[in-house]
Amino acid sequence: MSKQKTTINKNSNISLFDSLTPIFLLVGLLYVNVNIYGDSSLEGSNQFILLIGAAIAFLVGLKNKIQVDSIFNTISKNIKSISNPIIILLLVGALSGTWLLSGIIPSMIYYGFNIINASFFLPSCVIISAIVAIATGSSWSTSATIGIALIGIGKALGFDVGVVAGAVISGAYFGDKMSPLSDTTNLAAAVAGSNLFDHIKYMMITTVPTICIALIFFIFYNFFNLPIENLNTVDYIETIKDFFYVSPVLFIVPLIVVIMIIKKINPIISLFVGTLAAALFALIFQSELIDNIINQNSDIGISTYTIIMDSIVSKTTIETNTLFLNELLTSGGMSGMLDTIWLVICAMIFGGVMEAVGALKTISLSLLNIAKSTLNLFASTILSCITVNITASDQYLSIVIPGKMFSEAFRDRKLSNLNLSRTIEDSGTVTSVLIPWNTCGAYQSSVLNVSVFDYFVFAIFNWLSPFMTLFIAAINYKIKKVLN
Repeated sequence: MSKQKTTINKNSNISLFDSLTPIFLLVGLLYVNVNIYGDSSLEGSNQFILLIGAAIAFLVGLKNKIQVDSIFNTISKNIKSISNPIIILLLVGALSGTWLLSGIIPSMIYYGFNIINASFFLPSCVIISAIVAIATGSSWSTSATIGIALIGIGKALGFDVGVVAGAVISGAYFGDKMSPLSDTTNLAAAVAGSNLFDHIKYMMITTVPTICIALIFFIFYNFFNLPIENLNTVDYIETIKDFFYVSPVLFIVPLIVVIMIIKKINPIISLFVGTLAAALFALIFQSELIDNIINQNSDIGISTYTIIMDSIVSKTTIETNTLFLNELLTSGGMSGMLDTIWLVICAMIFGGVMEAVGALKTISLSLLNIAKSTLNLFASTILSCITVNITASDQYLSIVIPGKMFSEAFRDRKLSNLNLSRTIEDSGTVTSVLIPWNTCGAYQSSVLNVSVFDYFVFAIFNWLSPFMTLFIAAINYKIKKVLN
């Protein structure tokens, strides 16, 4: 994800009651809606509930004499700020489709079956995702590449997809936090005024124990919940090889994408190149598969062009003789991302109204006012980050707003700015993926094709990080002070 500029609304006349009213009503309405619609709630009903929440916040703003133009200008600013993530979402959809047709994802699954041991699969997901995220600096890119393949392997081995997604996300966000290439890591350090590498080093005090606990959990969970050996695994391997040309050569495309991301080339350019390269590889290496698809659909005039274009823009399913593999070898293309994009836009409308009416600032200031002790200060910062993630639906704002609001309070207590930068990352960056309507939650859910509610509990690293930060503060372990 790319960085975005943010501004903090200066209006602070709105009361705490008025600020919290839209949040409580929104959460209540979403709870009712999800219970009624279930998984299909993301197909439109949740989006409209967010608009209702925005309307309630809008009425609160009118009550407090906030100018209508100011509200709509902030909404426009918020929607503009997610233009890059929206393009990234569309390109990830295109990427997944072409990587399926070109045999890249099937090859990942094929070699994964042969290399990864089922008895150590979940910890492997954490470690592999962490390594890729450290190298790329992006949890998003990690999920869109190796994450999709790990989900497929996990399903084939018989693991619950929510558990696999939790392991992938735990590793991806650990790697994202520890990488000097990460935009959120750089942003947190910059907002707090910390040196980047000092910030990363200081984060290890909380981050390393958290990922170790997550790894221990997945080791034991894997041991005690090892699926009964799937007798069809060998058949799956053979079926993949029957339908696709499988070769390590196909990994040239993901390697190109990873190298481009490491070189800090714009992710939009990287994903676009990855899509075009995969389309070319499909023509070169999967000509037999494409010919079979054409022959099966000759009556409707399908050509190589339409097959490749459809893999980019619409749902693609490779029809094999195995129902499970048909489900596994499926991609929604760019169109499959539209529900997520719709959700993100509606969430940013709600967040824009909340920011414009001064609700976010009031909530942060209220939390700051109760921070009478050092421990309370850390707790208030954590709560502020999580609240902004819920209300503004954006991880960048969850870093910027609390970072600016609490910086003076940390200075007044002679606490190093490293404490602030670590706290906003431990509670802002990582919890964003736990909120269904947050840009990160919506993205991960869509890319991995797993509901946030299914992976929430198993994203151990993400929900444990704020508690670890609070625990370290409570025992006063290596809380860095300013000497002068």
